[in-house]
Amino acid sequence: MHRTVVIIAFLFICCLFLTAVSASAQTYKIKGSVYDSSRNYPLQAVSVLSTSGGGTITNTDGFYEIDVTEKDSIWFSYLGKPTVKFPVLKIVTPLEFDISLHVNVPTLKEVKIRPRNYRYDSIQNRNDYAKVFNFQKPTIKTVTPQYGVGMGFDLNEIINMFRFRRNRTMASFQQRLLLDEQEKYIDFRFNKALVRRLTRLDGNELDSFMRVFRPTYTFTKFAGEYDFQYYIKEALYRFKRGLRPDAFLKEAFE
Repeated sequence: MHRTVVIIAFLFICCLFLTAVSASAQTYKIKGSVYDSSRNYPLQAVSVLSTSGGGTITNTDGFYEIDVTEKDSIWFSYLGKPTVKFPVLKIVTPLEFDISLHVNVPTLKEVKIRPRNYRYDSIQNRNDYAKVFNFQKPTIKTVTPQYGVGMGFDLNEIINMFRFRRNRTMASFQQRLLLDEQEKYIDFRFNKALVRRLTRLDGNELDSFMRVFRPTYTFTKFAGEYDFQYYIKEALYRFKRGLRPDAFLKEAFE
């Protein structure tokens, strides 16, 4: 028994020294579009580079996708002019990291519309950021050896418990991804095509309506199709009379 206690104590001390050792770098994806200074025209063939040596270029729609690690920074280069470097962990919207460059586009380029599938994109994002979505605060766990008898402690979990900065970063990154996923779900249901069809609004009026009466994630998730469309029609009634949505939204949950 005394020997077992000594071994556990030795392993625990070793863990304190191992906390400074970083784990193997996890690969993530940063996605977005690059526009000119007016943010109206996408820029093709913009170089997107990472400090770890990765790189890609934007396509004809200005879209890019690059693999990075937690310790990476990315920057953009167009016509030999690089931008500042953006640390990955400080990018609030890694799935829609759009940027505009100080470039003027004198001619109108062809506009292409790419169909998007929310469910497919959501599953893909969950796969790309699986480590972040599945992150849980480390705790002391016991493990059963594959051979022999008895139980022991999970050494990796003990090490991770003392990686305070890493744990805070992962928790913050996870929260940002979850909020981003929720916002995309609202965009998926509360879309302009549906709102325009139900309200006959267009232009600035449509933009204003969608901004002021944008529903919450909870209501969007649990409301049936009838209730959701009924909400839009009732919101239009309030919008036409200059009423705020607060009271109506409260009633929508009752």
